[in-house]
Amino acid sequence: MDAVQADGGLITREDLANWEVKIEAPRQTRYRGIDVYKLDTWVQGPAMLQTLNILENFDLRTMGYNSAEYLHTLYQAMNLAFADRDFYYGDPAFPPAEPIEGLLSKEYAQTRAQTIGKRNNSAAAPGDPYPYQGDKNPFLDLLLARQKAYAEGATTPSSSRKHIPRDPTRPFTPGGVAPIAQSTITDSSGVDYDAAFWRGTTSIAAADKEGWMVAITPSGGWVPGWIAGDTGIGLSQRMQSFVLDPNENPYNVVAPGKRPRATLTPSIAVKEGKPWMAFAVQGGDSQDQNLLQYFLNRVEFGMTPQQAAEAANMNSFQLHDSFGEHSITPGKMLLDDETPKWVREELRARGYTLQFSERTSGPITSVEIDLEHGTMRGGVSNHGEDHGIAW
Repeated sequence: MDAVQADGGLITREDLANWEVKIEAPRQTRYRGIDVYKLDTWVQGPAMLQTLNILENFDLRTMGYNSAEYLHTLYQAMNLAFADRDFYYGDPAFPPAEPIEGLLSKEYAQTRAQTIGKRNNSAAAPGDPYPYQGDKNPFLDLLLARQKAYAEGATTPSSSRKHIPRDPTRPFTPGGVAPIAQSTITDSSGVDYDAAFWRGTTSIAAADKEGWMVAITPSGGWVPGWIAGDTGIGLSQRMQSFVLDPNENPYNVVAPGKRPRATLTPSIAVKEGKPWMAFAVQGGDSQDQNLLQYFLNRVEFGMTPQQAAEAANMNSFQLHDSFGEHSITPGKMLLDDETPKWVREELRARGYTLQFSERTSGPITSVEIDLEHGTMRGGVSNHGEDHGIAW
């Protein structure tokens, strides 16, 4: 604490003494008979639930895994869910209450699904979920201004914020791009910032013989960070996920004691009323994108857990980055290096700007209980340092 205050920090001993763990009910939706649970709106987790609700209105299986039609539909559904995330998500312990009932309404999702066309909608904006929970939007003026700005081609909610596109010469880092000034920073082992970013989050998915499951994604103190004196303790860098301008997100404006809307998003799926799958991943804003595709790989395309974890992902940049400058790049899509030529051509014709990489997700980790045989199985992708262990 002395080190924090010596460097101008605002945290006090009283702050630490008054801190307590918040026990919260999860948020849930049902997709094709499977109940999926995520954390509340102080993280981005409900965005995956919203996306599933939207996608339930389409026949994804007939489209085919990673076809141009499938990738387009996935991208557009995520556009709509992340536009809502960027405007409505914040700490539910602080008023006003986020409109989570409306956001997770099947009727709201159906209305949103009907807006999806054949080309990328670079003007995809937050909707109004309040009528779907019988309420009136307290920020209707801000919402209408956001929708108007997006329709006119402005991708930033405030004239005071600059649009800073990602540097195309730097390798892809899912879920957030380090500020340019930090791009050459290395840690003590000589690893550059992009590589160190991947080590800043840990995900654990575990189950026991009694059927208990847990998914955990701790994060917040990646290198380079602020270290408290000579203690070796790094303080969280999550405060950069707050906004200062309510035009950007009136629910996530910085305030004393408030949690910034974070990206961490472990997941639990329940089938036939019994715990079925725990799954999690690292990677900032890409987390729910990767976990969504892992889940669909299992449910829609019948992949094994290991196949689903290693399968190529698509990543969208049409969302406000939770880190740095909160930049957004409508229409930009990351695909696997081996994406077929005909898929690339059709996606470009639909209005996408494509980027390619050998690695298209963070390290996905999953464990399942085989309800038919009473056994367990899991999957761990080859994109990180994760491992599967059984005993």
